[in-house]
Amino acid sequence: MEELQKLKETILADYPRLNKESKFTFGCNKNVSCFNKCCSDVNIFLTPYDIIRLKNRLKISSQVFLDKYTLLPIDEKQNHPVVMLKMDNDENKSCPFVTEEGCSVYEDRPWSCRMFPLGVASPKETDENGDGEFYFLLEESVCRGFEEDTNWTIDKWMKGQKVAEYTEMGEHFKEISLHEYFKQKKQLEPAKLEMFYTVCYNIDKFREFVFQSTFFKRFKVDEEIVKKIKEDDKELLLFGFNWLRYCLFGDKTMELKK
Repeated sequence: MEELQKLKETILADYPRLNKESKFTFGCNKNVSCFNKCCSDVNIFLTPYDIIRLKNRLKISSQVFLDKYTLLPIDEKQNHPVVMLKMDNDENKSCPFVTEEGCSVYEDRPWSCRMFPLGVASPKETDENGDGEFYFLLEESVCRGFEEDTNWTIDKWMKGQKVAEYTEMGEHFKEISLHEYFKQKKQLEPAKLEMFYTVCYNIDKFREFVFQSTFFKRFKVDEEIVKKIKEDDKELLLFGFNWLRYCLFGDKTMELKK
């Protein structure tokens, strides 16, 4: 985690700042000599929406996915739980979803995999006086993709990789993970950390919590919303974000019944 912080500081200080009209050259396919090499020995932090897409792709529960494919790094500086993809225990520390033909979950691959070789930095997340969001290129030494002759703009790349829905859900997650509560250096107690983890990462367990408890006897929830969250993981996650803002920070995002 300390290495990640150093990387963030380097990016903010030294990397060229790109916008959506900026151009770059890149290509990735089986004929590139480094094909699949970027999928080994890498830290991939999973967003709540990443986990929904992946566990549904694999047709397993969120609990099984978390147990089999993730790690929960511990850092005293963290405000909330974060989840990382667990690499295989082989010589290359390979991604569990990579094959000789490429990514086996490509259509539902995580946000960070979709974005590569692009990164996004938000100085305001660490400095209230910082500039706005910008993009940068991750030109790693192992990658030969930059030697290909395919031209892109940042905007064209992101549309081609279908990043929009992931980014939208990420913005909702930021309302929780970058909440004013944390900026005031406050810490969540263990029970609230557990609720954060459940809502954000174990969506099936959160559904059980909502539907197998007295939740709807205590809170006003529109019938149409109840129908949506019963079957739709994305809708349930958005509902869960509102619940977290209410139960963790006291925001008026839920209404108690009289």
